[in-house]
Amino acid sequence: MQSTLTPYLALVDIANRAKAQAQGLPARQEVKPFWTGIGFSLLGHRFVAAMDDVVELLEVPHYTFIPGVQPWVRGVANVRGRLLPLFDLAAFFGGHLINPRQRRRVLVVEHEKLYVGLIVDELHGMQHLALEYGQLPPSDLVEPFAPMVNGQFVLQDNRWLVFDLQALINDFQFADAAAH
Repeated sequence: MQSTLTPYLALVDIANRAKAQAQGLPARQEVKPFWTGIGFSLLGHRFVAAMDDVVELLEVPHYTFIPGVQPWVRGVANVRGRLLPLFDLAAFFGGHLINPRQRRRVLVVEHEKLYVGLIVDELHGMQHLALEYGQLPPSDLVEPFAPMVNGQFVLQDNRWLVFDLQALINDFQFADAAAH
């Protein structure tokens, strides 16, 4: 049986059948405000650092030891022609990195004239945390990094401590990398 529809009427027929089977748009959902940070582990805790404070994430590069510096200064690495001092963040806080070197990562921080890499145990990638789960820092946090924590996000079984990289950079002990 041959169709007697003109090409125009055939298109109209297809459009009508498509409209009849089309589903409506999903209901409008309320968008909740969120905070985005880089998640990492250190000394058995999960932290997030503000995205604006981290300029790059790296595997731990090969580095050269520097004599006469604090024990938490691991050395200096050449990253694309630029010298990057590497600091062991766990050692700065009096602890030890737990994970093997392959899992450790470097948070690269650049602020004004400061360009430094912070070695952490592990990265957890970008974290989008709903502001409704944000809280003040835990009152029971007595670890040496407590002054660097300015909040937390508690989601079910996960607690993300908000690590203030600016507070670390401004810390007198952190700035004093020379051995005494």
